[in-house]
Amino acid sequence: MNLLLDTNIWLWNDLQPEKISSHVAQDLASSHNELWLSPVSLWELLLLVEKKRLELHQQFNQWVSESIRDLGLREAPLTWDVVQELRFTILSHGDPADRFLVATARTFDLTLITSDQKILRLPDLKLLPNL
Repeated sequence: MNLLLDTNIWLWNDLQPEKISSHVAQDLASSHNELWLSPVSLWELLLLVEKKRLELHQQFNQWVSESIRDLGLREAPLTWDVVQELRFTILSHGDPADRFLVATARTFDLTLITSDQKILRLPDLKLLPNL
């Protein structure tokens, strides 16, 4: 399965693994699955660090590089097709990052792993809930 990690899932996997359900943890660890991450998630992490809402215990670039390597993440690129999909991706809570992640999952036919209840209610989207 091709899995797109929501930003919180990516961060929790390393920083707060107790927030990851056992089912999702198994899917993240399975060699049968490809794990994908959007550059939008890196941007969200950067904002959290800059606003001092999250503290990394190493340099930003080093933490990101190690996370990408350790999880074997593939980049889900921010393409013109993703941006065009945004026309059909209107979310009730208006979070632009979530909108990009949903559009990315739809564009590349990825299953989005998330715990966001608003996203989990969306139709026409492959989802793996972290409950």
